[in-house]
Amino acid sequence: MSIQTKKWDARFAGPVPHDTNYYSKTVLGGILACGFTHAAITPLDVTKCNMQVNPTKYKGLINGLRTILAEEGGLAIWKGITPTFLGYSAQGAFKYGLYEVFKDYYSTLAGEENSKKYKGVIWCLGSASAEFFADIALCPFEMIKVKVQTSPAGTFPTSFLSAGAAMSKNAADTGFPYRSLGPLWSRQIPYTVAKFYFFEKIVQMFYTNVFTAPKETYSKQTQLGVTFASGYSAGVICAIVSHPADTLVSLLGKPTNKGKALGTIAQEFGYYNLFTKGLGTRVLMIGTLTGLQWWIYDTFKSTLGMGTTGGK
Repeated sequence: MSIQTKKWDARFAGPVPHDTNYYSKTVLGGILACGFTHAAITPLDVTKCNMQVNPTKYKGLINGLRTILAEEGGLAIWKGITPTFLGYSAQGAFKYGLYEVFKDYYSTLAGEENSKKYKGVIWCLGSASAEFFADIALCPFEMIKVKVQTSPAGTFPTSFLSAGAAMSKNAADTGFPYRSLGPLWSRQIPYTVAKFYFFEKIVQMFYTNVFTAPKETYSKQTQLGVTFASGYSAGVICAIVSHPADTLVSLLGKPTNKGKALGTIAQEFGYYNLFTKGLGTRVLMIGTLTGLQWWIYDTFKSTLGMGTTGGK
C-alpha cells in the first residue's frame, strides 16, 4: 500500500499557523500601522503636495509650512486629515493583510524548496498583488485629500463630506472616484514592492550578519529595533522610486490640469521637476512613516504572539 505524503503548505510551515484568525489580525495590524501614521504627518503631506503643485511659491519644507501658516492659519496644515486617515486605514488593511495571504499563496505554489530559493520574487509578487487591491480602496479618499490640500483657500470645501460631495457632483471634471487610479498604481505598486522587498531583505541581512543567533533568542525590544531600522531604510528607497508618480497624483488635483492627459501634465511641469520637487520632504516623510508603520505592525503582531516579520 502506497503512502501519500501531504502537500507542503506555507501557511503551516512556521511556528504560528496562518489561518483565518491570523490573517484577520494582520488586517487589523495594517489599519493601525497605516491610518494613524499617515494622519500624524498630515502637515508634511500638505506642504509636500503644495510644493509639487506650485514649486515657485512653496520652495522648501520650512518655507512651505511658513507660507501656508501665514496665508491660511494654523488649521490649514491639517487639511485633509479625515480622508487621509480613512483612506490609508483601508489601504493598510489590504496592503498588510493581503500581503500575508499572497506571500503564503505564492510560496505554496512554488513549493518548499523553490519558496526558499526565490524568496525575493515571492516578496515582490505578494506585495504587488496586495497593493493592486489596496489602491482601489484608497483612490477615492486620495483624490479628495489631494484636492482639499492643494486648492487655494476658499475655493474648495475642506470638510470631508462636503469635499466628497463636490468631487462627486463634478465627476465629469474631477474624474472622481477613480481618475487617479492609474497614477496611484504607478506610484504605490513600485513603492510597496520596494517597501516589502527591501524591508524583508534588510531584516534578513541583520539576522544573517549582525544578530546571528536564532531570531527567537533575542528580546522583543531588539527584534523591534531591527524592524524599525529596516523599515526606515526601506522607506527611503520607496520614496525615491515612487516620487515621480506621487508628483503626478498631486498635479492631477490642480484646476489648470483639468482634462489634460498625464503625458501633457508631465511635459508641462518638466521631467526634472517631476523627479525632484518635494523629494527631500518626501524622503524624510516616507522614511519615518515606513519605519513607524513596520514598528507598529510588528509590535501588534508580537503582542498577540504572532512574532515579528522576516528572518534569515
